[in-house]
Amino acid sequence: MTIKLIAIGKTDQKSLQALIEDYQKRLSFYIKFELEIIPDIKNVKNLSEQQQKEKEGELILAKVTATDQLILLDENGKSFSSVAFANELQKKMNAGIKTLVFVIGGPYGFSEEVYKKANGKISLSAMTFSHQMVRLFFIEQVYRGFTILRNEPYHHQ
Repeated sequence: MTIKLIAIGKTDQKSLQALIEDYQKRLSFYIKFELEIIPDIKNVKNLSEQQQKEKEGELILAKVTATDQLILLDENGKSFSSVAFANELQKKMNAGIKTLVFVIGGPYGFSEEVYKKANGKISLSAMTFSHQMVRLFFIEQVYRGFTILRNEPYHHQ
């Protein structure tokens, strides 16, 4: 299985980018992981929130194939403990899913088209984080999930 994370806009903080790259490297020992960045939309000042969500949605859906399982990182999604998330990853692998795609939306969330295409939604927290920090938190949780599945000492109960 391949896990892909799609996010809008680049990470401009070097320290955050270094941590993201560190966890991507760690993850490569467990699974094929891809981080795909969709560039920020230009001239957003001239767009309504709805128009911006629609444009971002078109770009997101262009990166997803018909066979991908699409999961949105959404504040209204299902919450998991780290162990439950690890078990969810295991279920997806056991189901034979070829590509599991997670998406971090833009500042206003997702378009209706993206919600319609999605196979599920998860929430990392009831709190709001910057889109750049969510990338790090999510990749770290995927890494943590694989260490849990392998009974490695990274995660403590």
